[in-house]
Amino acid sequence: MTASILSIGTAVPPAVLHQNAVRDLFAAQPGIARLSQRLVRAAFDASAIETRHTVLADLAEALDRGTAPTDAGEPAAAEPGSDDGASLAVISDAGALLSPSTGTRNDAYIALAPELSARAARDALTSASVAPGDITHVVTVSCTGMYAPGPDYRLIRDLDLPTTVERYHLGFVGCAAAVPALRAAARMCAAQPDAVVLVVCAELCTLHFRVADDPDQILAASLFADGAAAAVVSADPARRSGRWLDLDRFATAVTDDGERDMTWTVGDTGFDMVLTAEVPRIIGREIREAVGDIIAGASVDTWAVHPGGRAVLDRVESGLDLPPDALEVSRAVLRDYGNMSSATILFILRSILLGDDLSDGETIATLAFGPGLTMEAALLTAGVAEDGAVRADAVADGAGRTDAVRAEPVASWT
Repeated sequence: MTASILSIGTAVPPAVLHQNAVRDLFAAQPGIARLSQRLVRAAFDASAIETRHTVLADLAEALDRGTAPTDAGEPAAAEPGSDDGASLAVISDAGALLSPSTGTRNDAYIALAPELSARAARDALTSASVAPGDITHVVTVSCTGMYAPGPDYRLIRDLDLPTTVERYHLGFVGCAAAVPALRAAARMCAAQPDAVVLVVCAELCTLHFRVADDPDQILAASLFADGAAAAVVSADPARRSGRWLDLDRFATAVTDDGERDMTWTVGDTGFDMVLTAEVPRIIGREIREAVGDIIAGASVDTWAVHPGGRAVLDRVESGLDLPPDALEVSRAVLRDYGNMSSATILFILRSILLGDDLSDGETIATLAFGPGLTMEAALLTAGVAEDGAVRADAVADGAGRTDAVRAEPVASWT
């Protein structure tokens, strides 16, 4: 039996960052070089992002007030002990961005990520009409923080799942991790046909924002955002209703180049991202060969591509000779939410799943990219029952895939 995604739930923090305001704040930071100011403006303006969500409430509030840096010196380090773990102070009263330690940033992750995960998971469980007690396996995903007992353990406690649930965590895999998580869920369902697997991706990328003259850090600051997404996976046909996505096959590839062009490591003042300008070019050059096996013999109707950035989407589009509107859902999610690392591809699949024009048997090619460079792919087939119309309460404002203005709305974390 084929495993299927029965539902996808999503959640974002309530604080919204408007791209132009963040650009101006970063460009005006004390101590930043004139060339870096130009790089900031170029990176933010070319990002194709309008809004992002963040757990950094003080940053969003400062931007709403129009706070601008007034200190002519270097940005100050965060005061030790100034943070209670439930939030992270990243901006001074004078508007200068602070430099909290990695430990302080990770404390904020431990305090804030579990609730975001739980909200996305509850959304998915409710949409699939699956009770917490029905879950047999949990797969959690994150690359923006770490602790033990980890996210898999916390989810069991927070959702009151059975203590016998099998737990797995994919840590530090990066933006592509949702696809191998779904692959693991499908393998679990193949081994245990009555399994019901809960996959949850939660990323707080903005915890690692910092001011730097390094072009990689500038690019990261222009792209990344916070969000969580969850999927309920099962091979039990009796659990399918309304709409679902069959997980038909998977593929993975490591590119010939790129080992040093996209990396994610632990630094002293946050996690360090290397994301060079070569990444889109490598993806564009190798994408056709990388996905050849998985789409061989398939007539792909819809593309769900992780928006590592506008240039990545452009290179995928040209490398696969796709029509200009083929990646409109990916571009809409990038525009409205930014790059939420592993959670992003599930936002895209949710938008497709709830789209007004989803048809039974529609073939969906899913692609995501991670450090290395690695490429992860999945081929999905949509199932739409006779009663498969989108419920009015499933999409808060009635927007579907045909809405070219906004991506699918999600529950906000409060």
